[in-house]
Amino acid sequence: MTVQPITTSATYSHGRPWLASLHGTDQTDTVTVDASKLAAGTHYVASTDSTQPYSRLLSGIPLGRITASGLYGPYDPAAVDGRQVLAGLVFDEALFAPGQPKIPCALLWHGSARASKIPGGIDTTKITASPAGALIRWVA
Repeated sequence: MTVQPITTSATYSHGRPWLASLHGTDQTDTVTVDASKLAAGTHYVASTDSTQPYSRLLSGIPLGRITASGLYGPYDPAAVDGRQVLAGLVFDEALFAPGQPKIPCALLWHGSARASKIPGGIDTTKITASPAGALIRWVA
């Protein structure tokens, strides 16, 4: 019997249309996202490719820090668990396996962003300034 290894490769590319300038991109923080707080189609793209089983956390998703766990979840101005304070934006897409409870990613905590290009949208009038929050300048 002859064993013939098969190798495949795939290239996934993405952009950051929400990023308005390079300011702050060299100063991102590494954070961990609580995957149970995410919604498919809004915060991540679930894999439909049998050769690439990983889902993709979208770049530009606004995050807040969950006080009790120290993990991060989608920013929500109506939340009462800490996510009501905008901590920053997911800087780069992050791959994660199905069922993975925590997702490491880079957080852009200061810089400029286009509100109209944020995945899932964001109402910048509901962002409350906080010393613990992000320093994002919103542009059209």
